[in-house]
Amino acid sequence: MSADRIAITHQMIAHYNAQDADAYVELMTDGACEAGYRGAVLREGKEGVRSGLKAMFAEFPQNSAEILTSYALGDTVVLHEKVARSPESDPFEVMSIYSFADGKVDRVEFIR
Repeated sequence: MSADRIAITHQMIAHYNAQDADAYVELMTDGACEAGYRGAVLREGKEGVRSGLKAMFAEFPQNSAEILTSYALGDTVVLHEKVARSPESDPFEVMSIYSFADGKVDRVEFIR
C-alpha cells in the first residue's frame, strides 16, 4: 500500500513537471486541497488546485521539482523536494505532505 501511495505522489510530481494540471488533479479527490503546513488552504477543491497550478505554470513556464527523498506511513506520504522556478533562479527546498483518502490524494500541505 505504501509503495502505491509513493508511486501516486511521484506521478503527481511528473505531471507537475510536465505542467499538466489536468493530469495532476486526476490523482486527487474532488474535495482535495493544497495548504500551508497546519495552516490556511491555498487552493480548494480539484478545480481550485487546477486553476492555481495553471496560473503558476503561466507565470513560471520552466518551473520544476526534483524529489530528493520519499517517506510513507499509513495514509500519508512525505516528499522532500527541490523546486526551481526557472534555470536561472535559486532553487528552494520544500517538504510536501500528502494525505490520502480512498486511494487518492485528499490534502497536500507544504513546509517551506
